[in-house]
Amino acid sequence: MKTPDILEVTLKVVKAFDNLGIEYYIGGSIASSAYGLARSTLDVDMVANMNLDQGQALEELLKKEFYVDIDTIIKAIAQHSSFNLIHLDTMLKIDVFIHRDQPFGNHVFKRREEKHVSEDIPDKLYFPSPEDIILIKLDWYKSAEQSLSNQWNDVLGVLKVQGIKLDLDYLKMWAKELGVSELLERAFVDVGIAEN
Repeated sequence: MKTPDILEVTLKVVKAFDNLGIEYYIGGSIASSAYGLARSTLDVDMVANMNLDQGQALEELLKKEFYVDIDTIIKAIAQHSSFNLIHLDTMLKIDVFIHRDQPFGNHVFKRREEKHVSEDIPDKLYFPSPEDIILIKLDWYKSAEQSLSNQWNDVLGVLKVQGIKLDLDYLKMWAKELGVSELLERAFVDVGIAEN
């Protein structure tokens, strides 16, 4: 799906998360590519549910292969913001967003799915459900005042590929909660999905 470098680097972080019991999912264009149309990317977005002890242990596990700033990790955990990990050999960047305890975000974690991402790699990775990646990207698109054409195209790609398999009621319910109902309806029109 993506270049082997991106998958291999992501797996290094995922294995560290698994060793420390850190719940995560992979978002961004890698997630939308897993369910929709592939798009190349230079970095990886992950959402992680971690505490301070796990953050400090993560730095210990990754510091030989990644640029890791423990102060930034501690601050991100305290403020529920983000930090990044930079793989020293490839300079690939992984942005880690700390999970916020909010209704939609909690649903995304409950509904996340394990998926194979490459025929060459046996490992499975956690992703949001296809419905949730659509909603996440619509929310980003709205927040960026609709200036992110990649986000919109990712949404359309997932809708086109997943089609009738999607839970439209779930999509519409959360779109209303997130204030993206009009955008969702526009996306339905763009891909020719008829609402019941």
